[in-house]
Amino acid sequence: MKFFFDLFPVFLFFVAFKAYDIFVATAVAIAATIAQIGWLRFRQHQIDKMMWVNLAIIVVFGGATLISQDETFIKWKPTVLYWLMATVLYMSNQFFRKNLIQAVLEKQVVLPSFIWDKLNLSWVGFFLLMGGLNLYVAFSFPVDSWVTFKLFGSTGLMLIFIILQVMMLGKYIKEASTELIDTQSGNEQHDSTEKISK
Repeated sequence: MKFFFDLFPVFLFFVAFKAYDIFVATAVAIAATIAQIGWLRFRQHQIDKMMWVNLAIIVVFGGATLISQDETFIKWKPTVLYWLMATVLYMSNQFFRKNLIQAVLEKQVVLPSFIWDKLNLSWVGFFLLMGGLNLYVAFSFPVDSWVTFKLFGSTGLMLIFIILQVMMLGKYIKEASTELIDTQSGNEQHDSTEKISK
């Protein structure tokens, strides 16, 4: 559900572009992002830091697009966001020993520390690649193709990447589950032995 909620401004951007043009679509995307955060505040939900960052970037680059009437700025917006996320993930892990991917997923998934590091690096690589791919599509194809890629291409690649990660991590998740079951069984046997001895 959150995934589709996050796509709300992008979807409206796509619809507005098809109905009008890139400048109307940019204004709609800015308004939708502001409305998105306003709705979360109204509902008293926690707002992710990246949502605030995304808002700042869309306001700056979208605003520059509207003021200058130059679509170049809005085309750069996804790349700036992707590369910023890659930088944050890499710097946090390398210099502050804070694996942000682990911090988000560790309650749902148990993995060895070296796998968490690989997972973090894989997301860094993915965001770097996506940033470069966005620039390639934005400046090598018509704006209509870029807008379509922004909604369907980027979303599709993200889903494929997540599915591949789940498949690759399946082995470690099973191993971790087996170890957890063995540990619990061992503790239960130990408790039973203590009760018998008493």
